[in-house]
Amino acid sequence: MLVPGLAVLFCGINPGRWSGAAGHHFANPQNRFWRALHDSGFTPDLFTPATEDRMLAAGLGVTNLVDRTTAGAAELTSAELRLGAARLEDKVRRFAPRVVCFLGLGAYRGAFGRPGAVAGRQPEQLAEAAVWLVVNPSPLQARYPLAVLVAQLTELRQWLAGPPSAAP
Repeated sequence: MLVPGLAVLFCGINPGRWSGAAGHHFANPQNRFWRALHDSGFTPDLFTPATEDRMLAAGLGVTNLVDRTTAGAAELTSAELRLGAARLEDKVRRFAPRVVCFLGLGAYRGAFGRPGAVAGRQPEQLAEAAVWLVVNPSPLQARYPLAVLVAQLTELRQWLAGPPSAAP
């Protein structure tokens, strides 16, 4: 789900089994992405995997770092992550979102060779886009409460709404 000039391109790691079977992003009913997106103020109402196409009208898009479906991101190889990073950079150059928000710290660290990266805005850019990291909304990462993800996304939304001098 990409069109040129999005405010935020959300980048998941890869489709889990639910998402792969459903053909929609974050399709596992236990995944917290849709709830966090709404609770942080990005969407006017609670979107679902079946209504993910509504994201475009809100200036939001979604993609994955790796297209291969797995039971968990730990099944991905370092080579797949690095190749995914290169493909994502091509997408970002083509579609020019303002921000790329990675949903998962570990995958970003491995894919982009940034082992010390922490949540929040990153000092580097991807193509011309600012880079933001938030915790993974997957139910496999439930050690991070929903409130943490909501707070991180709220910080991103507030940064986007800030003065033009805060732009990348």
